Amino acid sequence: MLTAALPAKRFTLESESEIGSSVSSTLRNQAIVAIILSFAGVIVYLAFRFDIRFGVAAAVSTFHDIIVLVGICWLLNLEFTLLIVTALLTLAGYSLNDTVVVFDRIRENALKADKDHLEKTINTSINETLSRTVITGMTTLFTLLALMFFGGAVLYDFAFVLTVGILFGTYSSIFVASPLLTVWKREGSELGFSHG
Repeated sequence: MLTAALPAKRFTLESESEIGSSVSSTLRNQAIVAIILSFAGVIVYLAFRFDIRFGVAAAVSTFHDIIVLVGICWLLNLEFTLLIVTALLTLAGYSLNDTVVVFDRIRENALKADKDHLEKTINTSINETLSRTVITGMTTLFTLLALMFFGGAVLYDFAFVLTVGILFGTYSSIFVASPLLTVWKREGSELGFSHG
């Protein structure tokens, strides 16, 4: 309106703080681009570090977490703000970190195993990292619950989304990401790693 009323002043938009329909569509589009870029980066990194199947499994697992959280936000009619986007991206990083820890143990056990089945290697690796996963999740949850109840109204949505997200992120690292490795098997070597 200012640009139309006073064209000689040459106003420029430096930031947007109100969440209107035009702002939320911009916010949504930027969030989608950020998430897609993070998934692409994850697939490339894990394909280089482990195997392409690990990258795809981690990306699918993280996508599962984000879709669940977006659905919960929609069901609870939470406003899609920058803090919610920040919570979603934070959750993506947390979930990926948790998944990579499990994947690293799967790779270590696959290199040591003598013709073990993939399912047995995955099960052993999950059991070996389960206490670490639960302790890390519980520690994070205590912090987020403190933010939720004592952080005030400004941080409530952020802390709530992350609290729910940590639960689903921990679940997906164990019950979504790792089992997805069994869907895509390679001929010859089940995990594609060579011994020695």
